[in-house]
Amino acid sequence: MKKLIALSLLSLAALGAQAKDLVDTAVAAGNFKTLATALQAAGLVDTLKGPGPFTVFAPTDAAFAKIPKADLDALLKDKAKLTAVLTYHVVPGKVMAKDVKAGKVKTVQGAELTVATSGGVTVDGAKVTATDIVADNGVIHVIDTVVMPK
Repeated sequence: MKKLIALSLLSLAALGAQAKDLVDTAVAAGNFKTLATALQAAGLVDTLKGPGPFTVFAPTDAAFAKIPKADLDALLKDKAKLTAVLTYHVVPGKVMAKDVKAGKVKTVQGAELTVATSGGVTVDGAKVTATDIVADNGVIHVIDTVVMPK
């Protein structure tokens, strides 16, 4: 009887520990509010909740704050440009920090990011400040600047 109760409690605990996708993981972190708003405005939430896997170079709220407010407001209203900018931060596949190599990496947007590894990892000049935030459908690496496609 005790084993049955223990198994029931474990089953309930497993149900309560819902899987977290990239969007839920970023929202739970608390410092990606602007990114979450931008993903919603661009209609990309469902994509990043999809099966993936994706590697997301996620700019923090502080990174978005570096963009002049008028420019950021205009970007949030221009769905096509916003989509291009956001998908430029996403690479297909799950690339963990230990697997990052210097060079060009093709993004979901279609252009290539330049990854440098000397003196810390940078992506198009944006410094990677935290790595390997694992989600069920990929991984997030935090960057300190919003990178723009050329």
